[in-house]
Amino acid sequence: MPSATLNEIRDEIRGYPDFPKKGILFRDIFSVLRKPALFEALLESMLAEIKKKTTTVNAVTALESRGFLFGPYLAMKLNVPFIPLRKKGKLPGECVQTTYALEYGHDVLEMQKDALKAGDNVVIVDDLLATGGKPWRPLSSGRVTAFLSISQAP
Repeated sequence: MPSATLNEIRDEIRGYPDFPKKGILFRDIFSVLRKPALFEALLESMLAEIKKKTTTVNAVTALESRGFLFGPYLAMKLNVPFIPLRKKGKLPGECVQTTYALEYGHDVLEMQKDALKAGDNVVIVDDLLATGGKPWRPLSSGRVTAFLSISQAP
């Protein structure tokens, strides 16, 4: 992807100081989604980054809710299942859960227990690096082969 486009994507992500709490700089990605060419460039950049980081992917997971804007597309392009990681109480059936720290508090994520098999190679997608991939570890015996966020797109 041309670096001008990457710079345009970075420039389009707005920062809102003291949101949702004082001392937090909230990065708003929705302005990128309002520009279809930039959004497409971002998605294709994320796909290229996954292919660069790993050769075998069995599933793509994404964190609720903004990760859901990217995860299904990437899973479809990789021809693998999309597995949502949702906030507590939002998924039916038996789930596994983990509590994790955010820069402004704690949260709980759940995944349906039968969503992955032991040893699956999994890509985790989120919008920005608020969690650092840490929620994933206790949820499954799958192997994280890539953690990808907008802030890591090449």
